[in-house]
Amino acid sequence: MKRGQSGINCLLAIDKPVGLSSHDVVNHVRRALGEKRVGHAGTLDPLASGVLVVGVGQGTRLMGLLTADTKSYVARIAFGTQTATDDAEGEVVLRRDAPADVLSREFAAGVVAGLEGEQDQVPPSFSAISVGGVRAYERARKGQEVELKSRHVTIMSSVLLDVVAEGPDGQPCWDCAFTVSKGTYVRSIARDLGASLGSAAHLVELRRTASGGIGLADCIALEELERRGAGALAECALDPVRKLGLPARELTVDELADVRCGKRVTCTDAGLPEGGRVCLTFGDALVGIWEREGERLRCQINFPSGVTGVAR
Repeated sequence: MKRGQSGINCLLAIDKPVGLSSHDVVNHVRRALGEKRVGHAGTLDPLASGVLVVGVGQGTRLMGLLTADTKSYVARIAFGTQTATDDAEGEVVLRRDAPADVLSREFAAGVVAGLEGEQDQVPPSFSAISVGGVRAYERARKGQEVELKSRHVTIMSSVLLDVVAEGPDGQPCWDCAFTVSKGTYVRSIARDLGASLGSAAHLVELRRTASGGIGLADCIALEELERRGAGALAECALDPVRKLGLPARELTVDELADVRCGKRVTCTDAGLPEGGRVCLTFGDALVGIWEREGERLRCQINFPSGVTGVAR
């Protein structure tokens, strides 16, 4: 086994704490499990907490395959000021009093519900979007002007949870729950919401409650993983087949040998469409994702050591 490889191959959901970047979490997981090969899907800003999907060992190869077309958040939006970063980490760039109506729960609920639907959204200047090969936030930090193109996004669900009369710095706040399409920035929702009311606003708290089909109930606290190490995996490793949302096919010993060599195996699922994908499993491990070609299955991706966590 290569140095820095623990033999652990799995999929985890970490409840990321506030104050750490997504890359910081990856480094914590590396140390906790003694495994160098750790990656994450769906970046969370240091200000945000909640669901961060992490792949360990060969589980890192699942990061680009997991379906996370929707994400859900609980957010607190403060009115009266806009910041350079559109969240609480940036310096104030605009002050504009919020209208008295923001304290009306009926008014707030109507405005928040009205956010649902398809729309064009301009991402924050302080974002990881590449502009001419350079991250937008790197240009913004240098004081360079950043012009980002709008992107088409969808807010599937937008619900007011509470109206807070005095939040940070005495500002009125709305607590909201959003379910949005991939690529949507809640910071931009906050910024644009303030502008739409003739005021200014920014995001002060954000918690991701779900990423695709992976929610907070699937998560382990980073602190607990660090305390228990690999001993926690039997309880917290995610079932990769269930999270991929694909049909599964258990292999025989002979078929396992063929699959590891890349030899095609018989498609036993008559309902699997041409080009449809299926998870090949052996015991508690995902050993490959193959696709139908005629009456047989051919390899799309193999996991020679197996990604563990498959429920029997």
